[in-house]
Amino acid sequence: MTSSGFSVEAARAAIPQLKVQVRGKGLVYLDSGATTLKPQSVIERVSRYYLNENSNVHRGAHYLAEAGTYAYESARQIVADFVGATTKEEIVFTRGTTESLNLVASALSDSGRLKGKQIIVSEMEHHSNIVPWQLAANRSGATLVAVRIDDRGEIDRGHLRELLGKQTAVVALTACSNVLGTIVPVKEIAADVHAAGSLLVVDAAQSVTAERVDVKSWDADFVAFSGHKVFAPFGIGVLWAKKGILEELPPYQGGGSMIHQVTFENTTWADVPQKFEAGTPNVGGALGLGEAISWFQAQNPDLAMAHAKSLAEKARQELSAIEGVTVYGAPMKRTSIVAFNLNGVHASDVATVLDQQGIAVRAGHMCCQPLMVRLGTKAIVRASFSIYNTAAEVESLLVGVRKAKEMLN
Repeated sequence: MTSSGFSVEAARAAIPQLKVQVRGKGLVYLDSGATTLKPQSVIERVSRYYLNENSNVHRGAHYLAEAGTYAYESARQIVADFVGATTKEEIVFTRGTTESLNLVASALSDSGRLKGKQIIVSEMEHHSNIVPWQLAANRSGATLVAVRIDDRGEIDRGHLRELLGKQTAVVALTACSNVLGTIVPVKEIAADVHAAGSLLVVDAAQSVTAERVDVKSWDADFVAFSGHKVFAPFGIGVLWAKKGILEELPPYQGGGSMIHQVTFENTTWADVPQKFEAGTPNVGGALGLGEAISWFQAQNPDLAMAHAKSLAEKARQELSAIEGVTVYGAPMKRTSIVAFNLNGVHASDVATVLDQQGIAVRAGHMCCQPLMVRLGTKAIVRASFSIYNTAAEVESLLVGVRKAKEMLN
């Protein structure tokens, strides 16, 4: 344990999946960029809901419904506090980052704000922050353009300023690249975007366990992330947005829970955030997310995130020293993601050799095919570290890569 209170041993002890044996070896889990492992307390919270509290929310008059609604809305407050929202009514529960971004793109399109306008994304966006905007552009007659990244893997701020103008309706950017680990200066970019009269949409999926997400400081208009990236279950996500904007936008989906009054002639909407939460919500997922955030907050997050970044930096330095290994990206600020290739060897083959040694990494285009084109490769190997990883696991990765080099070259 550090003198300031973060203990990687305690974090590891809370994660039952780390006890899994892979091909007779202890698991070395370096794929937290895809999904984080889940603490026992999160698993138990979801289980307790289905065992003892199962109910729908906002609708029933009986005890379980009231208890479920209280727990669900309490989880919303935990999320609001976590991201620095002004009020919990700014928090919309979704299925994940992808649905959150689709919600924004669809609602803005339906509102008429995109008609004939320009939408800006970047070269390093995940497909979830490209494809919804393409669909919205097709529906609204908007034009989608990409701002360049430089050779270090950072947003070309000069190019962004050139693209911005009265015709720009939306700028949609990641806060942290899921390939290069680039930490984007959201606050500074927000100032440029707002000066042009545009809206800023932020994909924070990779940021929630890498940097403090403070929506007030960022001053974006929309921020999206997934629960499973922050130690919570799959199928639960968050869209934060300024309440005034949510009130202005049309709903994303129609159905139960999101209405105030329905007639065959007309329907009026519930107040936000319910206006954007049609149908039965993922109550268990929301409770799991609330517990996951509480667990993470108890780990001394600043020290925990610094720990993960230090492991990634050591891995970058050591991998760069291995002849025949290319490490991608050199941004000024980056998180706990390391992208690399063994020259002349397909990324999937490297990942397979690592898997034989119990080391879990991801290989492929990372849902970032335009970025792969920019990097001049079809696929990369990605090792992504989290607060429960150790220096010994960095060494395991290095040993595994050297073994892959011997076997595959």
